[in-house]
Amino acid sequence: MTIVLIAIALYLVASGWLVASVQRDDDASRSWLLPANLALLLHGATHYLAWRGSGITDLHFFAALSLAGLGMAILTAIVGASGRMRALGVVVFPLAALTLLGYSLYGHATKPEPLDWRLLLHAWLALLAYATLAIAALLAIFLWAQERALRRREFHRWLRALPPLTELETLLFRTISVGFVLLGAVLLTGVLFVDDLLAQHLVHKTVLSVLSWLAFGALLLGRWRFGWRGATAVRWTLAAMVLLLLAFFGSKFVLELVLHRAS
Repeated sequence: MTIVLIAIALYLVASGWLVASVQRDDDASRSWLLPANLALLLHGATHYLAWRGSGITDLHFFAALSLAGLGMAILTAIVGASGRMRALGVVVFPLAALTLLGYSLYGHATKPEPLDWRLLLHAWLALLAYATLAIAALLAIFLWAQERALRRREFHRWLRALPPLTELETLLFRTISVGFVLLGAVLLTGVLFVDDLLAQHLVHKTVLSVLSWLAFGALLLGRWRFGWRGATAVRWTLAAMVLLLLAFFGSKFVLELVLHRAS
């Protein structure tokens, strides 16, 4: 628990430093990277030590939620280190801290079942796809807020922490493209590695995941063919992300915490 509390504190320190640098208009500040990277290491170490102690990789609800938060934080540190989207950390780092706290309090109540390498690969791809597309959803929200503020001529200080509108939109679609490929790989490995959708309670998860993948695909096609952008891109991104959230964590929540079945 000590490691968890230190990691949470470091996440919050990193987020606080980011807020302070935004308020000072200090684009060159990288002071947040040290506590952020230390938090990432401790966050990962928490899961590693738990897996080594049990001998089994735990990917149940709270563990998966924490790992998704870790993935989002890693992507934020990578993107933010270049100075392009450091403002993401203001939201992502406290969120990662919250998921880690949930895992430390409730994640060990479940008894994980062993998974073979094929299902582990499928699960890791799913977590990576979710983390990537969750970042895309946050970028969409930032894009919406930036456009709204500019339309109203409300030039808030936080606007200067974001890249220009066109650059933010480009980053959004690049992130969606990567997530779309990863989600496609998740669906492909699901077809190859899952034996019985009904017996393994995967029907709802599969249907919602396919719908999410199709929605992201339609958005990318609309961007390429019709030049979709702005509010249209934001709506499609958030709708597709809601479907993915229901597919992955919604189904896990119902199966594991409500029905007390393995997912």
